[in-house]
Amino acid sequence: MAWAQSTPVGLWQSIDDATNKPKAEIRIRESAGVLTGVVEKSLAPSASSNCDLCTDDRKGQPKLGMEIIRGAQKAEGKDVWKDGKILDPDNGKTYTLRMTPLEGGSKLQIRGYIGPFYRTQIWVRVQ
Repeated sequence: MAWAQSTPVGLWQSIDDATNKPKAEIRIRESAGVLTGVVEKSLAPSASSNCDLCTDDRKGQPKLGMEIIRGAQKAEGKDVWKDGKILDPDNGKTYTLRMTPLEGGSKLQIRGYIGPFYRTQIWVRVQ
């Protein structure tokens, strides 16, 4: 796979925890060594098109086009990006983020932490 690379930068399909089906496409970009991620496309119906449960500057904003990943940076000497935050716009919760490319960059492990508890998803690269 010529497009696979060991970086989170690119377009990804997030997978719904409940249905195990594609939920949205997220575009991750890098600027000055910091990664951000924006919802580019919805692939599944949602109860609300806005982030009604958000508690920060994104409260009430449309989920489509929303920046859900902020501030992730590459760990020194590792193919891991951490120290950022990821928002779940369906429940309004913000998690401390750790991203790890898998399978040559064709998949991305997204792990969100709140204290000692975490939630993990595997996203699939679109491009």
